[in-house]
Parts: sequence; C-alpha cells; structure tokens
Amino acid sequence: QVQLVESGGGLVQAGGSLRLSCTASGSAFSTYAMGWYRQAPGKQRELVASITRGGSTNYADSVKDRFTISRTNAKKMVYLQMNSLRPEDTAVYYCNAAVAGSLRPYWGQGTQVTVSS
Repeated sequence: QVQLVESGGGLVQAGGSLRLSCTASGSAFSTYAMGWYRQAPGKQRELVASITRGGSTNYADSVKDRFTISRTNAKKMVYLQMNSLRPEDTAVYYCNAAVAGSLRPYWGQGTQVTVSS
C-alpha cells in the first residue's frame, strides 16, 4: 500500500508561480514512476507531467516550458514547479504513483490550484 499526500496548492494571480509537493510512503519509492494529473470542473482528469524511476520526464503540451517535474528519492518526494500560471491551469492537482507489481496506480487526495485573471 502506497500513500500519497500533496501540498502547495493555493490561489495565485496569472503569471505567478506555485510549487506542488507530494510525499510518498513505502520503502521502494525510487522504483515508482510518478506523475501529476489535474482535473478541472466538468473535465476529465489529464496527465500534466510524469517522471520515471530513471528521471526521464514527459509533459502535456499545454504546460511545456512552464512546468517542471522533479523528484528526490531520499525524501520520497516529487515536485511540480509551475511558472507563468494561467487561468486555464485552475484545477485540482493529483499526485500519482505507478508501482511495479501493483494492479492499479495510487492517488493522493488532491490539492486545489486556482489562478485568477
């Protein structure tokens, strides 16, 4: 069982920055593939960014060059640095872990990000 706890959401003006953090449980964190997803009202949950156990990253086109995902295995944490925020980035952001041998991914409870225009 893996538990994920997000933090760092809040209200920010357009053009501002926020840094989301996700703390994970489990002794094998370094082997997890981690990701950040978001879900806006009335929309489906979508992948924002992901990072493999080896550190390779992938981003949604809408956030490329604005968001950066990173991880610190020693602290069992993954981060999402969000710059140049836009109102359309407003959503609940979820941390996700893909664990080898698990039939399903794990999700955090989500953290709200609101960008005002």
